[in-house]
Amino acid sequence: MPTDPQTDAGPQTPAVPPPRNQGLGRIIVMVYAVFALSALARSLFQILSHFDRAPVAYVLSAFAAVVYIIATLSLARTGRTAWLVSLAAVLIELVGVVGVGLATVLHPELFADATVWSHFGAGYGYVPLVLPIVGLAWLLTHREPKES
Repeated sequence: MPTDPQTDAGPQTPAVPPPRNQGLGRIIVMVYAVFALSALARSLFQILSHFDRAPVAYVLSAFAAVVYIIATLSLARTGRTAWLVSLAAVLIELVGVVGVGLATVLHPELFADATVWSHFGAGYGYVPLVLPIVGLAWLLTHREPKES
């Protein structure tokens, strides 16, 4: 019995979602890259020029830069391991921004100078507070399948 080519399309393959580093994901990666570069430049300048003035703040800015670099690199990659590293980096960023934000509000005397995450990222238009939430939402809606 002949088959009708209009109705018999053969075996159906499941639709594969686009990689998480395309579309909006690419914009998220670019924002992370900008923050990685700006936090790195800021912390290096502060540490090299006047570290003794506010060492805690400058080390926190350097730590933020490292977190942003790791997030940028892992978000730009595909695969389960990159997804897990991205998730860890974004969660560390969220905890850092909230923790440092609270510390700068509750104990401003500990911060002689601002960090990237001071006052929840107020110096950067609160993007440091919003970015990990957006990143986390993106990661959770673009989960990588478990590797076999």
